[in-house]
Amino acid sequence: MKRIKVAIAGIGNCASSLIQGIHYYRNRDPQEAAGLMHPVIGGYGVSDIDIVAAWDIDARKVGQDVATAIFAPPNCTQVFCKDIPPTGVKVRMGRILDGYSDHMAQHPQEHTFVLADQPEPDKDTVVSLLKESGAEVFMNYLPVGSEEASRFYAECALEAGVAFVNNIPVFIASDPQWAKRFAEKKVPIIGDDIKAQLGATITHRTLTDLFRKRGVKLERTYQLNTGGNTDFLNMKNQDRLASKKESKTEAVQSVAAKRLDEANIHVGPSDYIPWQKDNKVCFLRMEGKLFGDVPMNLEMRLSVEDSPNSAGVAIDSIRLARLALDRGIGGVLEGPSAYLCKHPMKQYPDDEAYRMTEAFIQDNRVDLDEVRHTGRWTRPAAEAV
Repeated sequence: MKRIKVAIAGIGNCASSLIQGIHYYRNRDPQEAAGLMHPVIGGYGVSDIDIVAAWDIDARKVGQDVATAIFAPPNCTQVFCKDIPPTGVKVRMGRILDGYSDHMAQHPQEHTFVLADQPEPDKDTVVSLLKESGAEVFMNYLPVGSEEASRFYAECALEAGVAFVNNIPVFIASDPQWAKRFAEKKVPIIGDDIKAQLGATITHRTLTDLFRKRGVKLERTYQLNTGGNTDFLNMKNQDRLASKKESKTEAVQSVAAKRLDEANIHVGPSDYIPWQKDNKVCFLRMEGKLFGDVPMNLEMRLSVEDSPNSAGVAIDSIRLARLALDRGIGGVLEGPSAYLCKHPMKQYPDDEAYRMTEAFIQDNRVDLDEVRHTGRWTRPAAEAV
């Protein structure tokens, strides 16, 4: 089995957890280790992933081996695998564009980005490195609000023929024009905006879907999130928050029995608390009516380490993207995007998206309507053995 070669834009907390995870599971029986949704996908285990190219804009990371850069400030996620051997891959200076918000300069260096004084690459330079490195999957881990910078790297992935996984709420996979371009070039894309393994959005969606299935009328809800990593600091700039709020809100609205008026739903990051570091705390409230119009409410507090929660999903995205390459499939991967991301091209309830993803893993030649509603996958009759 060949290995999966991965390129990353943005060596922050999420990239740190992802790379730690690759090494953490390397010497463990994947069937016994906790935290994997799929120990193996298409014959690929977690340990089959190699990082072959990386970009960042922070002076403490640029020029460093990836194994060193993932532990450099302002990264503050939990270290669960500290012994990462040198990779031989140096972090290159990335393209800044709108990847840096000016308000970040008002905070202590240990909490914020320190811009590197290095020449920025053009598209040809990035494309050339992608090709030279043999990269097959490109992970976008730029800060929320990096609209121009994300599209720059998406263009590079398209030109280099590298599968693109868009982990942030910049709408690329869910944009019909971008989706068409990836399909025409037969380049797979998964996106947009990664769902955590068990985080605020997936929990909120599951409960909203439960209200619908149990006949409870949902009348109003909020989801308030606090954290202390650079993601929360970056989003103190409200101009960078719009796509994030849209992504998280639509993820909940899409599974409700009836869409709520804007005044009755609030979903999104709420405040930056430095001492929380990478710990994310979600406060969730849902109000509704039961049988006989009798009122009820639900309140919940969820505390998770944000970046490992993301990495548990990213590890599947990488292998699903590689599986698509192996099968010659391009364009948006509908099932995986709906299951793994908050803002896919088309929303499905999570149980349907799960079945679609399992069907994709088993055999891409399926009747998706049958899979969505029955959970069974079969080859078309003409191709049956």
